[in-house]
Amino acid sequence: MSQARPDNFDTVSATGIATLQDLRTHLQWAIEVEHATLPPYLTALYSLDAERNPDAAQLISGVFVEEMIHLALVANLLNAVGGQPRLDAPHLLPPHPRTMPHADPSIELALLPFGKEALDMFLRLEQPAHFGDPAEEDNYETIGQFYDAIEKGLRHLCAELGEDQVFTGDPARQVAGGPFAHTAGHLSPVTDLDSALAALKEIVEQGEGAARAEVWDGDMDLFHPETKSVSHYYRFQELALGRRYQPGDTPASGPTGEAVAVDPAGVRPLRPNPRLEDHPEGSAIRSAQEAFNKTYCKMLEQLEQAFNGNPAMLGISVGTMYAIKGQAQSLMAMQDEDGQVVGPTFDYVAPEDRA
Repeated sequence: MSQARPDNFDTVSATGIATLQDLRTHLQWAIEVEHATLPPYLTALYSLDAERNPDAAQLISGVFVEEMIHLALVANLLNAVGGQPRLDAPHLLPPHPRTMPHADPSIELALLPFGKEALDMFLRLEQPAHFGDPAEEDNYETIGQFYDAIEKGLRHLCAELGEDQVFTGDPARQVAGGPFAHTAGHLSPVTDLDSALAALKEIVEQGEGAARAEVWDGDMDLFHPETKSVSHYYRFQELALGRRYQPGDTPASGPTGEAVAVDPAGVRPLRPNPRLEDHPEGSAIRSAQEAFNKTYCKMLEQLEQAFNGNPAMLGISVGTMYAIKGQAQSLMAMQDEDGQVVGPTFDYVAPEDRA
């Protein structure tokens, strides 16, 4: 005899989130999704000569800052429902090229210099979901569909258990404002369903645009405060098409504003997907790559501490980000024997080896 399906069968089957532990697992996946974007964005950003390519450097650096806000927002979400955010772990830094965590294999990430190949990758990564696309909690085709699954699971659990049984986390573990108080995004505490939904909306709209029908993400532009901010997907379109979006433009019209200048000669000829083993132990290049990896992992350690009861570490981690930038730029001043520039490898370094 077949059993009757529960009333919430469709929601649970669509999202894979039937319990609080399922929700915590998926929010940890979301942390890993947000982090996975950072090495490719940083590699493309640091390959640019910012003086010769100020538009591209400005656009990508803005995306990076907002991805850091998304990472912190997801950590707030996970803390709010009683989870423990993890960032300092080997599986967060597998070798590149790699696929996005729990995504459709077509979403591949690589460490590439700025250019058409990198922009194609970023456009696939930030691709908006279409109206009617289903929520997808695993093997998702777009990040928006993944967050839809989290939202549906969250609403289901609040309806089934009550908000007070879902949002059981210590409010003191929430991070807010701080070093990101003057950026285009909003880093706010998560304490209930309304603030959780606002955090999810912030993440999705900054990536793919408001309501999946607009170029704009609902915030004001970080570098041009008098204008609306363009979502990540459409910012990368601006770079790919060589023109900015302006008021009145739509996804269908494309950008019709002022030109975005890109000087190919102002892009360092970076070796794609560099590896430590490309250079002998003790060589200047490998030593610089190893030093970068230690500092990057130190940043992950500081972020994990910030999200697990020591919010003041968030500000300290920003200082480490500046150190990472300096190390990456010094590294990219070095060349292989064939004239290619070398870049960071983003390998994991165990805590005991970071001294």
